[in-house]
Amino acid sequence: MSQAVPFDRVAESLLAFWAEAGVDAMLHDTPIDRIEAGKFVPPKPPEKKPLAAPPPSARAGAGSDVAAAVAQARQLAAAAQDLEALKAAIAGFDGCSLKFEGARQAVFARGAADAPLLVIGEGPGAEEDARGEPFVGRAGQLLDRMLAAAGLSGRVFITNTVFWRPPGNRTPSAQEQAVCQPFLERAIELVAPKMLLLVGAPSAKSMLKRDEGILSLRGRWFEWRSESGNLELPAMPTLHPAFLLRQPGAKKKAWSDLLTLTERLDRPDRDA
Repeated sequence: MSQAVPFDRVAESLLAFWAEAGVDAMLHDTPIDRIEAGKFVPPKPPEKKPLAAPPPSARAGAGSDVAAAVAQARQLAAAAQDLEALKAAIAGFDGCSLKFEGARQAVFARGAADAPLLVIGEGPGAEEDARGEPFVGRAGQLLDRMLAAAGLSGRVFITNTVFWRPPGNRTPSAQEQAVCQPFLERAIELVAPKMLLLVGAPSAKSMLKRDEGILSLRGRWFEWRSESGNLELPAMPTLHPAFLLRQPGAKKKAWSDLLTLTERLDRPDRDA
């Protein structure tokens, strides 16, 4: 008498047979009219309404705030008769939002008050925020070594486009730079340098009102003009030392820029 095959073995064999035969789907016990089911159209999801733009009054208010801050900065800057007074005016100025976004203190400048070269960077970093002077971290130390090698030690006045550290060392916005611009222009007037060295893209773009990248701008001469139009100086953009720390191969380009600038600075017959 033959022994009965267990049910699970039978089921396993049937499943293997169906799989080899190309069966790849299971049917319901109750028949389904697929044609009728296909007539059902699922409802469309509700359309997302675009976010409403802020009312014109709100947009105008933000612009009015910037304009008012710029006007106040211009008034305070014009009243400063020397660099110390200008430093105090910047420290007491509340019109730049960066002051209230985590910065420890205002960072104005360092260097010779009668320097023939005025160096303008982007903005303070963590080390600068802690010490209250611009370009004192690793990037600043590299900048000092490069200036010394070019024979410019003691002949520079160093500052930035903004005087408070942006959160996370982000790039300062155009509005933040605009609010600080009257103080920067007053510093240029008081120092009365022969030319400007614009360090990094944010500085070059802000000062020259141009959109090209720094690799396109660097090493070229431009004419910087103050907002009032009363002051005009030759200006050269160059690479930021923080970029050079990340890309040491680019140091040759920055060094070439410094040599070109120094040659013009020391040229006896240099045009004013």
